[in-house]
Amino acid sequence: MALGDQRLRTLVAAARPEGEGLSAGQLDDGRLEHGDVLEMAPLLRKVIAARVRDSHMVEDLVQEALTRVIAARRRLEPRTLAPYAVVTARNLVASLATSESRDRRHAHRLVDLSQPTLPEEAVLRREEAQAINSALERLPRQEREALLAHEVEGEGTTTLAASRDSTPGAVAAQLSRARARLRVEYLVALERSEPATSRCRSVLLALSAGDRRRQRDLDAGAHLLECTWCARLSEQLLDRRGAAAVSGEVRIPIRSDADVVTARKQGRELARRAAFSATDLTIIATAISEIARNIVMFAERGEIVVSLVGENSRQGVTVVARDSGPGIPDLERALRDGYSAYGGMGLGLPGSRRLMDEFEISSEVSRGTTVVMTKWRRDGR
Repeated sequence: MALGDQRLRTLVAAARPEGEGLSAGQLDDGRLEHGDVLEMAPLLRKVIAARVRDSHMVEDLVQEALTRVIAARRRLEPRTLAPYAVVTARNLVASLATSESRDRRHAHRLVDLSQPTLPEEAVLRREEAQAINSALERLPRQEREALLAHEVEGEGTTTLAASRDSTPGAVAAQLSRARARLRVEYLVALERSEPATSRCRSVLLALSAGDRRRQRDLDAGAHLLECTWCARLSEQLLDRRGAAAVSGEVRIPIRSDADVVTARKQGRELARRAAFSATDLTIIATAISEIARNIVMFAERGEIVVSLVGENSRQGVTVVARDSGPGIPDLERALRDGYSAYGGMGLGLPGSRRLMDEFEISSEVSRGTTVVMTKWRRDGR
């Protein structure tokens, strides 16, 4: 059953940055880009209808499942897409049942305008704190120390690199791996049970890190269908729509010009939380655009991670851009003022370096390039 234009517009728009509308041409592009996901609608409808009787609710859950799959698809290896869609549908049905049960239990309190703090809320807070501590203990010592120094003590990647005889880029990569592992271990701790199989942690880590190659090697899609334990946790790892509000970090896979726009917008919105001036927000967005466009032009694919950072009394934004492209054989020339290898704004790497307060680049021919740049908020903005 084909989806109508209005439903398609709703689904595709839900996966786009806020405030960005869809023209008729963009609607056609959305149908082409997400056609493989939208074709899963009959399958998802069958999965949901087997458990939900209300036909209107079935359609709502199908649309929600499709929206979540579209939002997560760039973090998934293609063969994992359909199994993830199925477990997402199952999880939505389970969540609906839980919500309805909770509503029935608390229906009598709807007339009580002064509801007291429930005892279970304090218990939940304790359980979450215990889960975080347990997850941190499961991290390798070096990753745990780096993550705590960065997130709790406010040490920047430059400071951490100097104390570890490393580079900011290498430290940023280590922090990214640590966060991915921490997300997995946190959810495992909340489950209060060990993974069902020896493959579970590896599959969940591949999903958390968005490592498509590892997902393919592990046949993660088949595992999600077979393992209800991992299926239950997978959506929480991949549904990152609220992650930036909690972690102060956004990750954007870069493969096309549309991703350049997404990186610019999401980076700007995250920087806005640090109360940068309008001028600095434009500067940060421009630097992100230039680096992201370099990935599209020369490496075809990569990733940009934008995160809020604090060091001493300063607040700022760090941008880490990585790719596995051909590398830059002559860094000195590439960083020369006025040099741009494409006909864009002409800023390129040297322009981005001028715009940001800190800038470091490392590149290896045939291995790829990593750029780490930071902008600090100025007092009196």
